[in-house]
Amino acid sequence: MPSAILNPQPDEILRISDLHAWYGESHVLHGIDLAVNRGEVVTLLGRNGSGRSTTLKAILGLVGARTGQISVNGRPVIDLPTHRIAHIGVGYCPEERGIFASLSVEENLVLPPVVRSDGMSVREIYEMFPNLHERRKSQGSKLSGGEQQMLAIARILRTGAHLLLLDEITEGLAPVIVQALGDVISKLKERGYTIVLVEQNFHFAAPLADRHYVIEHGQVAAMINKDELEENKERLNRFLSV
Repeated sequence: MPSAILNPQPDEILRISDLHAWYGESHVLHGIDLAVNRGEVVTLLGRNGSGRSTTLKAILGLVGARTGQISVNGRPVIDLPTHRIAHIGVGYCPEERGIFASLSVEENLVLPPVVRSDGMSVREIYEMFPNLHERRKSQGSKLSGGEQQMLAIARILRTGAHLLLLDEITEGLAPVIVQALGDVISKLKERGYTIVLVEQNFHFAAPLADRHYVIEHGQVAAMINKDELEENKERLNRFLSV
């Protein structure tokens, strides 16, 4: 196993080395290499089908097969089942949100198991998401798309996860909701959370992220720091244009 996995940098919370992943016979990831430091917001950018969402799923073992190395807080997790990885403090918000539509907001919040002792209380979540407090007795199916997305994020904050994998959280939402979600990401970063954000909306992601990984054909094609965005605009446009 590479020394980078066994001896991570002091602030490194996630490292992925030579990650390959498959869905059945389809080989989707072709050697992903990336690292995320504690307290960072890092985005995975790229065209649809490039492997961004699969990278998040592969971290948690939610793919058909995977090879390579993944470490969380210096601990190898490639051979662990999904529930064990969650207990290390990894939270995943899928693109389809995954809330319980027949349960109320509050029932959704108290149902997930708390995997670590430092999860947010329901009161803290309502302070961060006032809309959810107003709708706390409403069924998940009665919520707007933006409220459902807020609830999906809030559920993983209850568990005690501090490494958050968020997949396309702004897709299809009104601009006012997108702005509210940006405020939430900023507040979570201030509280010390580490966030890996798959995002199609670059205008949303750019002011929030410390670094951007561009994924193309299941590989990292570029890594661009926040302070390098201006000089890499044309390069990014080439990567992200349809």
